Amino acid sequence: MSFQQGLSGLAAASKNLDVLGNNIANVGTVGFKSSRAEFADVYANSLYGSGGVQIGIGTQIVKVAQQFTQGNISLTNNPLDVAINGDGFFRLNDNGAVLYSRNGQFHLDKDGYLINNTGLNVMGYTSLTLDLNNNVVGAANLGNIRIDLNDLQPQPTTTHAAVLNLDATSVPPTAAFVPWDATTYNFSTTTTVYDSLGTAHSLTLYYAKQAAPTVNTWDVYGYLDGYDPTMTNPATNQLDMNGAAAGVAHTLQFDNAGTLVTATANTTNAPYTIPPAGSTQDLTIAFSFAGSTQYAGESGLTALSQDGFARGRVVGVSIDESGVISGRYTNGLTRPLQQLVIANFRNPNALVTLGNNTWAANSETGTEILNTPGQGIAGVVQAGSTEDANVDLTQELVNLIVAQRLYQANAQTIRAQDQILQTLVNLR
Repeated sequence: MSFQQGLSGLAAASKNLDVLGNNIANVGTVGFKSSRAEFADVYANSLYGSGGVQIGIGTQIVKVAQQFTQGNISLTNNPLDVAINGDGFFRLNDNGAVLYSRNGQFHLDKDGYLINNTGLNVMGYTSLTLDLNNNVVGAANLGNIRIDLNDLQPQPTTTHAAVLNLDATSVPPTAAFVPWDATTYNFSTTTTVYDSLGTAHSLTLYYAKQAAPTVNTWDVYGYLDGYDPTMTNPATNQLDMNGAAAGVAHTLQFDNAGTLVTATANTTNAPYTIPPAGSTQDLTIAFSFAGSTQYAGESGLTALSQDGFARGRVVGVSIDESGVISGRYTNGLTRPLQQLVIANFRNPNALVTLGNNTWAANSETGTEILNTPGQGIAGVVQAGSTEDANVDLTQELVNLIVAQRLYQANAQTIRAQDQILQTLVNLR
């Protein structure tokens, strides 16, 4: 009797229609991954094996397999929306349970936590190690990402790095250095530094070439907040640039190839009291001139940096392709705060679908592999974007027509069997 085959075909075709309908229904769902119904034939069990004329008893759905192919990337107006371009999943915290998702529609809650559109916490590295240029060189402490929305406390300047070229053809000044007489020095630079209260101060360094018999040697003088040419004490506002040697100037020595002698590349000024005394901490700055040269040609700066800043308030948050979340502050500073992580699995098809664009791992997925975006096998992320569902609507509609015809065909086998039985019943 072919009723068994027809019924199994109807059941399988019905489930296939459900799968296709679900795919079509989620065309607009961010991060959705389409599924495919996979069929297998069914044979009756035989104690000693099957015979040469055994006929199958129908079909069955053995698996509804999700297709983890890349969806298209669409731009949005939310800088906290994130799309994964490549392999991997966002790691989410659901009250201690770890879930995974490709939906990167994120935003901040009232406490500054980064959450998805169902309120789950987005996880990442909450402690970053930065170099002097605020580049991320290390990440640690996996946890819920939280952006500190409080004011950024001021930081006094403690380091000052300048890379410059001093003109080897400069003529040494003939008069003693005074900052208000440009004929007493050859070159100067000015930058902004900060005290412990975040108050900005103007720091000017003056470079004066020494006369013969000393060659390839320059004196560096420092002044804070300018100078007054009418004052009776020219040392007012002057930094002791060679504090360890109790000298007002630091000496830079170059060899006959124009390279700075390493021993003269660094100095620290004697603690400088900013008036009125006691209003703020004394200013002590470690100066570095490493990489500077003395070549013929115009004197000029190649690089200039210092590590202080004023008080700031968060005015924006951005995410780069490596998942680093940076805060932008009213003091002009952009600082990396935390970093997203991407989870990968050897067998992502074994992930358990939980709904709301989330999956859970099990023993069949393999060990979770955590990387920052773009590292190892993890894909990169694109901020201000979301990943569209990977559903090909045209193909799904064609598949829907085919599935409908399969359903009708299986119904016809039952109808044909019914007619045959009716004929047998009517035999006289």
